[in-house]
Amino acid sequence: MNNRQESFLANFLRLESAGGIILMFSAALAILLANTPLQHYYNLLIDTPVEIRIGALEIAKPLLLWINDGLMAIFFFMVGLELKREFIEGELSDKKNIILPGFGALGGMLIPALIYLYYNSEDSTVLQGWAIPTATDIAFALGVLSILGSRVPTSLKVFLTSLAIFDDIGAIIIIAIFYTAKISTLSIIIVLCCIPILAWINKRNPASTSVYIMVGVVMWVAMLKSGVHATLVGVILAMFIPMRSKSDPDYSPLKRMERDLHSLVAFFVLPVFAFANAGISFTGIGAEQLLHSVPFGIAMGLFIGKQLGVFGFCWLAIKLNLTRLPKEISWASLYGTAALCGIGFTMSLFIGSLAFVETSVNHLFDERLGIIIGSVASGIIGYLVLKKSLPLNNDTKIKY
Repeated sequence: MNNRQESFLANFLRLESAGGIILMFSAALAILLANTPLQHYYNLLIDTPVEIRIGALEIAKPLLLWINDGLMAIFFFMVGLELKREFIEGELSDKKNIILPGFGALGGMLIPALIYLYYNSEDSTVLQGWAIPTATDIAFALGVLSILGSRVPTSLKVFLTSLAIFDDIGAIIIIAIFYTAKISTLSIIIVLCCIPILAWINKRNPASTSVYIMVGVVMWVAMLKSGVHATLVGVILAMFIPMRSKSDPDYSPLKRMERDLHSLVAFFVLPVFAFANAGISFTGIGAEQLLHSVPFGIAMGLFIGKQLGVFGFCWLAIKLNLTRLPKEISWASLYGTAALCGIGFTMSLFIGSLAFVETSVNHLFDERLGIIIGSVASGIIGYLVLKKSLPLNNDTKIKY
């Protein structure tokens, strides 16, 4: 990895770590408000109706859904930029760096989903929540890693980040296939018409990226009306942002946009999302709610499933000689990192909103309870294992 790539990665990790800490405070604040006399005002805020009308075009949603559909589209746009950069010239451009996190991500999605299905197989109405425990929150996980400071080798951070990228790809595919409402043909046609326009703009390679954003807004509105979740527009749009400028080979429009968006996403988009979605009231919660198959299946999927899936599939890939363990990563630190992958907070909440809120299915449970319990338990275990297994001083670089 050259000096420029190392600097970019270091800045990325610093932003993610700081963002993870702010995420924790935002989620804690939401939970605090939801369990005090201020709960009424908290609910009024997130349920505030917000409407935009231009002629016959009307978009009317509560503030919560504007956050989940609008702000999270910005998050997915940044994810798409990261994916493109990583596969073109980042860590994932080298095939030997793909296998280990790829296997870990596969196991980390498959095993948690199976655990959830095991606990909920007898109730067909809640099966749609199977994908909730498959997610990993990279910001939260790196936030926990940041507490350990310089003891964490760069190779471990890169492994976790790469695994989360594959996890995001899985989440994007799951949302696109399984969490769509009734499809509007006209809206889908508009979205499809925008794609060749983006390809034409990309071929012309204009110096300004604002034209991409203009087309992206049209796509977002059409996707919002189509029944396919609007956040997917962010990923589609990112694929057309050029990696290099024809007029200036040293300038990367994609990297510039990614760098500009990191602060916005880390310090505003994700904290606002966490604040709006984490406000669960614990009033009246007892053993019946804790042991309900949905929150229990989610908690077990995140806490047990992620550890078994990520660590087990990585172990299998290594034992099959498909890849090898990076020199600075021990089996114990790999296990601790697998436990951190059970922090599924942001993406789990997002998928949960698609599975149960937007599908108008009402149950006497709260899936957020399982997400919070599973994520907190995973974070604690992951931290303790890594604290025990990592050397007191670490000044290593990536070696495979």
